[in-house]
Amino acid sequence: MTEQPIVEARGLTRDFRVREGLRRRVVHAVAGLDLRVDAGEAVGYIGANGAGKSTTIKMLTGILVPTSGSVLTCGLEPVRDRRRLARQVGVVFGQRSQLWWDLPLRESFRILAAIHHLGREQERARTDELVERMELGGFLTTPVRQLSLGQRMRAEVAAALLHSPDLVILDEPTIGLDVLSKQRLREFLVEERRAHGTTLLLTTHDMGDVERLCDRVVLVDHGTVAYEGTLGGLARRADAHRVLVLDLAEPTPDLLGVPGTTHEGSEAGGLRQRLALVGEGTTVASVLAAVSSRAEVLDLSVAEPDVEDVVRRLYASRREPPPTDE
Repeated sequence: MTEQPIVEARGLTRDFRVREGLRRRVVHAVAGLDLRVDAGEAVGYIGANGAGKSTTIKMLTGILVPTSGSVLTCGLEPVRDRRRLARQVGVVFGQRSQLWWDLPLRESFRILAAIHHLGREQERARTDELVERMELGGFLTTPVRQLSLGQRMRAEVAAALLHSPDLVILDEPTIGLDVLSKQRLREFLVEERRAHGTTLLLTTHDMGDVERLCDRVVLVDHGTVAYEGTLGGLARRADAHRVLVLDLAEPTPDLLGVPGTTHEGSEAGGLRQRLALVGEGTTVASVLAAVSSRAEVLDLSVAEPDVEDVVRRLYASRREPPPTDE
């Protein structure tokens, strides 16, 4: 028997009426969306501003009522079963706080534990675990309003996980964070999934989050799914490739005709050259062997496709008019 998915949306649609002068028009924020997230998965839900990501999240959690279609989250109808669902889902909105602004952080955790009906021992054990793993001990007695952005976001994630939810939804969790704070948060989420099998649904513009945290991605465009699969598959769909950057011992003519590659450019009179790996099954080792017969290689690096550029390419391809017969 197949295990019930954590999220299952079919034909999910949400329309808004927008006033423009004396007239109103209908905006399809989410349009016939099909989405499935299985237990234990980590899914990146990505897209441009206005693609329908936040509207989807609000329908999954019962904040918004769908115009049409159906959705089950943790086996529950989000609007009808919103209270029961709150015990199984943890949500972090990067722009909003669930912590009490003027209270010490520890008190916010105690209030949230009471809201979720955690027993005293359960509350203590889970709080201690999160404080240790998120390195929150140094500011538990500090009012939330005095925390730095990095400290507050770590505390927000801990608060969302306090009741050990089956599903954690993170909406732009690393927005505005410095590199170190992002790294700490990402490492913690990886450990949390490993330890507790938590399902993760992540919406973000930071492709570093997606690359480090997610098993697969769902790309939405104007409220519909434009792509679903791995990041590597997304890059191939957009015709993006890895680029081998070669530093050579001496200026060398452009390395044209290397099997499985196209020449992307040269710098410093040919001392540094870039080759895109375009052939099916082309490896860095095979390219290096071919290049070594023509030039001495001092150093090399591989530049992976920039995911933001990949998303832009895929969006652009969807907006190109189809070819017409002459």
